[in-house]
Amino acid sequence: MLWPLSLFIFTTIESVANESITVAEKSEWKSTFDKFKADGTIIIKDERGGASATYIYNKARSTVRFTPASTFKIPHTLFALDANLVKDEFQTFKWNGEKYSIPSHNQDQNLRSAMRYSALWVYRGFAKELGETKARDYLEKINYGNQDPTVKVNDYWVRGGLEISAQEQINFLEKLYKNQLPFKVEHQLLTKDIMIVEAGREWILRAKTGLGGQVGWWVGWAEWPTGTVFFALNIDTPNGMADVYKREAIGRELLLSIDALPHI
Repeated sequence: MLWPLSLFIFTTIESVANESITVAEKSEWKSTFDKFKADGTIIIKDERGGASATYIYNKARSTVRFTPASTFKIPHTLFALDANLVKDEFQTFKWNGEKYSIPSHNQDQNLRSAMRYSALWVYRGFAKELGETKARDYLEKINYGNQDPTVKVNDYWVRGGLEISAQEQINFLEKLYKNQLPFKVEHQLLTKDIMIVEAGREWILRAKTGLGGQVGWWVGWAEWPTGTVFFALNIDTPNGMADVYKREAIGRELLLSIDALPHI
């Protein structure tokens, strides 16, 4: 889908220097986690209105590293673009006929659909072409989590060696939003483009979910004319797929509580 140019102007404009910075631990947000019977953490960094306010639930957990799972598709896309493994969002990756449990994976993909449907097989292809040494170089270049691309049980970003904390996710997302990562600006803009999940006349939501090793993620940001709201949430998912809806459900409820998403 083609989006009006007006939807993208926020991503290229850096916010005005913050006049004040506040950090608040939101113990009352426990009620939302409890409602969904989930243990986890969330960080919301609100930079609207020329100020910066950070809200954290479960601060201790926010510094604990977990597998990034499919949230790693964000930096992985940058790696693939930089290494010329993919030219643009229109290039087609042919499905080899192997059946996956998620029906949307069982078809040809492009960069946009692979991000939207979280098509693991496309990114496994990128990982194979890059190799562990090149992957490590990229991870160190952007200081991503523990920077460990070793394969253990599964793909290194699902149940392998790579781990990242919610705090580190926020730091990475901020750099991407501001085009401050060590990649071509056009590659950062394209990556942000394919991250769009919802948009309205005055707002854009760019986000990515992840699930792996009994942990679920929802990370991204909401753009408004007055500024940007970054977020990173992770929860335990002992029931696997039965728990996946909780990631966005909790995150959206808490973002709505500070008017960071529209009340539709």
